[in-house]
Amino acid sequence: MLALVVSTAVADVELASDALWTLGVVAIEERIVANGVELWTSLGDEDDVVFTTAAERLARWVWRLEEVDESVADTWREHAQPVWIDDDLVICPAWVPFADRSGSTVMRIEPGATFGLGDHPTTVLSMRALRRVVRPGSTVLDVGCGSGVLSVGSCLLGAAWATAIDVALASVPVTRANAAANSVADRIEVSTTPLADIDAQFDIVVANILAPTLIALADDLIRVVAPAGCLIISGVLSDRHEHVETALLPLRRIARETLDGWAAITLAAE
Repeated sequence: MLALVVSTAVADVELASDALWTLGVVAIEERIVANGVELWTSLGDEDDVVFTTAAERLARWVWRLEEVDESVADTWREHAQPVWIDDDLVICPAWVPFADRSGSTVMRIEPGATFGLGDHPTTVLSMRALRRVVRPGSTVLDVGCGSGVLSVGSCLLGAAWATAIDVALASVPVTRANAAANSVADRIEVSTTPLADIDAQFDIVVANILAPTLIALADDLIRVVAPAGCLIISGVLSDRHEHVETALLPLRRIARETLDGWAAITLAAE
């Protein structure tokens, strides 16, 4: 497993961390060293892509690539379990044995270096919201796709096409692999294209990202929703999301569901 290590002075930790977050990393570990701080993270396992990106975007800092023991980093995998979205829809970690239940839709997901095993409450809520609105032939835009769970799920539920975008470089190969593993590779396009550069409109736009980013992207999120379409947002707290809804006007809430302190909200034009 390939780790990206950025060395920085204590005073620059926040600035360096922000630079890494904009690259779409899933987590950052801070390690205190003799001459400052090391920030450990991952941009995936494609050496050439990681090297080029780090050279372009992290030029002001000293950085290096380190091979780490994947068996240690992946101990969480031993505890991964299938997550039931509904009685007949389940997301199963790709490496976990699972006896398919007759009549159930089983989505197998390998998150790799991305955020998106499918067990987080916001993902569960987003999948439930998608299930309510996806129709045969629907087009879907998945903003911040991670491992492609929602893109793959929407296609398994009947969508004709899903466009998946994420700032994280690792999301592209991981989403493609998960699409292929679930036999929907011919219906999913994935890239790191910024939302601002998406010029199409979609029947369903889903954005499972945190509130500050939803607000920052609000104008573009509204723009890419087709006139009779809807926007599903999650990554917002169940007791504090009115400011996000205000930023997304004139789209208005038509459905809301909560789980473990999180909410998913479906909005549409009046």
